[in-house]
Amino acid sequence: MRREALRALNEGTPQLVRIMPSEDVKQTRKRGELMVATTCPSGGALDIFIEPRLPRPLLLVFGDSPAARTLVQMAALAGFRTCAVHPGARPEQFAGADMVLGSLDLSDANPGTDTWAVVATMGHYDEDALDAALAFPTVEVGLVASNRRSAAVRAGLVERGLSEDTIARVRTPLGRVRGTSQEEIALLALADVVTARRRRGHIAVPPEAPAVVFATDQVCGMTVDPLTAKEKTEYAGVTYWFCAAGCRAEFEKDPQKYLRPVEA
Repeated sequence: MRREALRALNEGTPQLVRIMPSEDVKQTRKRGELMVATTCPSGGALDIFIEPRLPRPLLLVFGDSPAARTLVQMAALAGFRTCAVHPGARPEQFAGADMVLGSLDLSDANPGTDTWAVVATMGHYDEDALDAALAFPTVEVGLVASNRRSAAVRAGLVERGLSEDTIARVRTPLGRVRGTSQEEIALLALADVVTARRRRGHIAVPPEAPAVVFATDQVCGMTVDPLTAKEKTEYAGVTYWFCAAGCRAEFEKDPQKYLRPVEA
């Protein structure tokens, strides 16, 4: 259960673990659900639902435009921690923001693996804002701009010496600027962030989740998780796992008596 809880946190999605008292049930997994068999003499079945409670993602919004202000408010309603970034900004200027930074120094915001940035400066210091956001490798960055403006900004970043890989992290244009209001731009920019986040997963560089591999205690038949089990022994070049020291000791007395196909 500890492992499945870590998996839920890593994937950011609920997990259902179904423990069934039947020899016919094999250890199987499908997305969001794991089924395992138990040999508990008391019988019965148990469904355990794991719901991850994750820290809210952080959205950095650059700019003092109406789109930027609206985006801060909408993102808060969508479950983001919001940080408004604009030189000289004051907290009272951005209603609903969790944090307001009056400079492009993002250190106080502490950007992490689930941090997103939208530059909605509308042509004012676009390159400076992107430069500040791109300095954090795990931050996903989007720019609200027309295709022509986006091309000019990318050229400016090249002149600043940013690598092609770094510049490629910028998604443009956001919000479908042409033919929409500032509020619609904010809405579409937020939708782009939410969509990109869902596609990528909640963690930018997630640790490799351990493979779902089980073994069977050769003595009692219990399902054993090799990642957490403490009792094991080797016989004829094969590693066998046990639920407890008693089963291991019993097996070691006469391995041939307990040999059965190894499940993994």
